[in-house]
Amino acid sequence: MTKEQAKKRIEQLKEVINYYRYLYHVLDRQEISEAALDSLKHELWKLEQQYPEFITPDSPTQRVGGKALEKFKKVIHSTPMLSLEDVFSPDELSAWLERIFKLLPHEKIEGFYSEIKMDGLAVSLIYEDGIFIQGATRGDGRVGEDVTENLKTIEAIPLKLQILEKEYKDVPKKLIDMAKKGLKGRLEVRGEVFMSKKTLEILNREQKKKNLPLFANPRNAAAGAIRQLDPKITASRKLDFYGYILVTDLGQKTHEEGHILMTLLGIKTNPLNKFCANLEEVNKFHRHIQKIREKLPYTTDGIVVVVNNNSQFERLGVVGKAPRGMIAYKFPAEEATTVVKDIVVQVGRTGALTPVAILKPVYVGGTTVTRSTLHNEDYIKEKDIRIGDTVIIQRAGDVIPEVVESIKKLRTGKEKKFRMPTHCPVCGGPVVRPEGEAVTRCVNKNCYAANRRFLQHFVSKNAFDIEGLGPAIIDQLVKAELVDDPADFFDLTVDDLLPLERFAEKSATNIYNSIQAHKKTTLPRFLYALGIRHVGIETANDLAVVLNNRITKKHKTLKDFVNELGKMTIEDFQSIRDIGEVVAKSIYDYFHTKQNLNLINKLIKTGVEVEVPKIVKNLKLQGKSFVFTGSLEAMERSKAQEIVRSLGGEVSESVSKKTSYVVVGKEPGSKYEKAKKLGVKIINEKEFLEMIE
Repeated sequence: MTKEQAKKRIEQLKEVINYYRYLYHVLDRQEISEAALDSLKHELWKLEQQYPEFITPDSPTQRVGGKALEKFKKVIHSTPMLSLEDVFSPDELSAWLERIFKLLPHEKIEGFYSEIKMDGLAVSLIYEDGIFIQGATRGDGRVGEDVTENLKTIEAIPLKLQILEKEYKDVPKKLIDMAKKGLKGRLEVRGEVFMSKKTLEILNREQKKKNLPLFANPRNAAAGAIRQLDPKITASRKLDFYGYILVTDLGQKTHEEGHILMTLLGIKTNPLNKFCANLEEVNKFHRHIQKIREKLPYTTDGIVVVVNNNSQFERLGVVGKAPRGMIAYKFPAEEATTVVKDIVVQVGRTGALTPVAILKPVYVGGTTVTRSTLHNEDYIKEKDIRIGDTVIIQRAGDVIPEVVESIKKLRTGKEKKFRMPTHCPVCGGPVVRPEGEAVTRCVNKNCYAANRRFLQHFVSKNAFDIEGLGPAIIDQLVKAELVDDPADFFDLTVDDLLPLERFAEKSATNIYNSIQAHKKTTLPRFLYALGIRHVGIETANDLAVVLNNRITKKHKTLKDFVNELGKMTIEDFQSIRDIGEVVAKSIYDYFHTKQNLNLINKLIKTGVEVEVPKIVKNLKLQGKSFVFTGSLEAMERSKAQEIVRSLGGEVSESVSKKTSYVVVGKEPGSKYEKAKKLGVKIINEKEFLEMIE
């Protein structure tokens, strides 16, 4: 990026951020997520650090919030209520500490105080001789709004400070004496007003009954409640409060002592906050809070890390509108912004052409994302995504990164529209888009890319599950002309594998043994491995059950099942649960295509066979759906899923209100939390085993 390009990008970012920030802070409206806005601010801040000559007083990095609303009397803060810079990774946190070392080169940093970063509304509380006399919002950091009467309705905020010495026998006397100073004269505390998740649910139920708009999140609900002119409305919202800094000097030497003093005076602080001796402990605390955040009664997007020694903190000073000795260490954002560098096209196992966005690397959802599928041509047109666009990327947990939208206000006019190629980018063959379908396909039956994907699919976990045959090895086998179709895997010998790159006798023997051990598989796995369009593992299982029941002979072979499939009509397939006209025709066409039947016959000749399932008479799980989360002890999850299917039940990877049971093993993931939210029945492994006996 040239200096001129950087200047132009900075001006664009400032304009867009100011627009979204005004909506959020002044009008209590939110058009893009906070995570996405944070990402734009982070990009701007980094550019300004690289080109400090372009920093201007009107930059969003040089101010705290929006203008105060005109509804309340203005309050000038004794000292500015500052904002915080953000970091999103351990590396960025370490870089923050390195900057501190440069400013205090001959000093040892005496630990950090780590706090939960509450998602609420920052306020200042003023006490005179222990009596609450004024409360104000942050406003623009220098001037806020007087919301004293509204804050008085929050029970967590004491109207009178007092010290219950008998309750603090283990607290050093010097701290008790310090706290007593706070009962005389003027005392200022700052903290966060917030709304719990449960309170928000109750509030939104009431809003729905009254046909009023629902609140998007607890932060908006809390902000709206504090800005009510009628304190009775604020009181009905049942807000909460945590103090996070004691502004008045009572003699405290550390930030941690300030928290202790607030607690002694009756100011509520977050019990999870803790002192950390070094960054290793800070990162451990960060990981712990991230792990339990869904179980917390309030929302949080990270922790705040503070240089604990007050003297060091003060000497570090302020840069712009942010203190150098304090940083917001946010959880990996589920949304972030980045730039689409290019859009390339991949060819799948069915010949489907899938556009993929090549992204400027961005840290989101706990990992660095460089690519994101754009699904198909219609998806790109609908969202108007162009090469060169700044886009919002979304990723949660293990979900595949998705381009949510492009930020059109940041366009320069140099962006390029995407056009689907008229020929396969791999083999050069013709491509077609069937009428009524969104997917464009390569129709060359010998397309290398489609065949490569098919080979990978054939050996994948839900298919033949052959360990050791990864994409790189498959590529070597195809390049060496040892494998042309899946049947060739089973004809490989150790001598075939030895000449390949990085293959020794042991590794060659291991892969050979793994392939031979998987010559026998289940009928559903075999059907899924064939890669029939629209046939997933659930449909393959349903098809296998019907096939097994149609053939009455005692000893059944793979050839018998294939012959039976050839006899079935489209109507026969449509009569199977959850199989519609499109899927039925796809299955029918597959087993009436000579090339496909030749492959199956070749597989049979190599010794591939299927375990003949027992005809299931006990369908006690029929009509019930299961989702598994966490690791099971008695069996692998895939085995448990197969048992559910064999008993007539259904298995899903996602939790919904229609889910019958969520089976929870060790260290369950987000599915467990979602099940609790939706009220879905949760059972442990023991209960599941009893159910299938």
